Amino acid sequence: MQLKTTLRKAVKPLNLVSVMNVEKLMQQLEAKHPGEAEYLQAVREVLITVEDVYNQHPEFEKAKIAERIVEPDRIFTFRVPWVDDRGEVQVNLGYRIQFNNAIGPYKGGLRFHSSVTLSILKFLGFEQIFKNALTTLPMGGGKGGSDFNPRGKSDGEVMRFCQAFMTELWRYIGPDTDVPAGDIGVGAREIGYLYGMYKKLAHEHTGVLTGKNLEFGGSLVRPEATGFGGLYFVKQMLETAGQSIEGKTIAISGFGNVAWGAATKATQMGAKVVTLSGPDGYIYDPDGVSGEKIDYMLELRATCNDVVAPYAEKFGVKFVPGRRPWEVKTDIALPCATQNELNGEDAQRLIDNGVICVGEISNMGCTPEAIDLFINNKIMYGPGKAVNAGGVATSGLEMTQNAMHLCWPADEVDARLHRIMADIHAQCVKYGRQPDGYINYMKGANIAGFMKVARAMLAQGVV
Repeated sequence: MQLKTTLRKAVKPLNLVSVMNVEKLMQQLEAKHPGEAEYLQAVREVLITVEDVYNQHPEFEKAKIAERIVEPDRIFTFRVPWVDDRGEVQVNLGYRIQFNNAIGPYKGGLRFHSSVTLSILKFLGFEQIFKNALTTLPMGGGKGGSDFNPRGKSDGEVMRFCQAFMTELWRYIGPDTDVPAGDIGVGAREIGYLYGMYKKLAHEHTGVLTGKNLEFGGSLVRPEATGFGGLYFVKQMLETAGQSIEGKTIAISGFGNVAWGAATKATQMGAKVVTLSGPDGYIYDPDGVSGEKIDYMLELRATCNDVVAPYAEKFGVKFVPGRRPWEVKTDIALPCATQNELNGEDAQRLIDNGVICVGEISNMGCTPEAIDLFINNKIMYGPGKAVNAGGVATSGLEMTQNAMHLCWPADEVDARLHRIMADIHAQCVKYGRQPDGYINYMKGANIAGFMKVARAMLAQGVV
């Protein structure tokens, strides 16, 4: 996939002796990693937006920072045999990608889902490098997971799989080496089973995993942190443009923890969330998703049916099967589900319906075509590496609490999260404000994150 001309408007490579050639580098990557569409898409987006700044630093090109930063430090791939409740042996694949640790230990979630591929994990790990850098916390980028899907599995099956997975992984992680967390398919239950096995094998009780239960080192606010942080960022985007979030209507996709956190905080801020979605379609609730409806989102998620139609049945609202919520007329659109869930056609429909702000609370929630349309039409657009950084930021705060052997109260964690999101927004504005006043948040986020990591890599030599 290629980003269109919109993202190239500010790219004016200097006439230096040696400069980064994005197209040449992408051709080399495509030859080495054929078919890895998500990974190549993520790399292209970053390189195009940082090209002009990168080429002002010949020391970067001399040290081949770009060529080094786009390749993982290492990838572990392993088979995970486990026994189901019928006594039959099942075999899945497990992965851990340690992408870059220039500014801190590798940090990134584990995703358990049948859709997991090496390309998806590499894209997520690459994005994680810059997302973590934006938080200002000392965390590098990594990602991992398996094509195992816990949906429909018994607790015993999930436990046996998690134990088998950690039996292979535990040697390569640690509180100062690599700190996995949860992601799609990996919640508090899975983290608990993974941590229990790690503790047994490593003979130590450390903060090697985040997203733990409060009883053994977890942090308050962590389950809702991604959604909360996303709304803190969106609120600042609006205020910077002289607008308020209060009274705005919001379309949200998904109905899991991220969407739940986003709906909760949006409602607290005085906005109205009118959609949720799942693989089966979306619901439209003109009265707003609030109160017991938000509580029902968690109940719905726990049923393992992965559908939102029961919400419509329970609360008597409209359900639209097989479609996405971006056709609903709203002020703000917040993708909260998965990558590339909002395409060019969806973007044009949102623009035609008067959307003023789009914030990716999912990772790379918009396709390149959608991003081009938003930026070309001067729509406020916040990329996932900035908007959804609240989750990993709070994971970083959990690491700090574990290292200090204490637990902060919820208001302190939330206050720290709020400050981190404000800092991220400020970095995006610093590097993304255009001469006409429009803020290209994607360019700002990419440059801010990239420059921090590149400088750290340069200082540490060719390693």
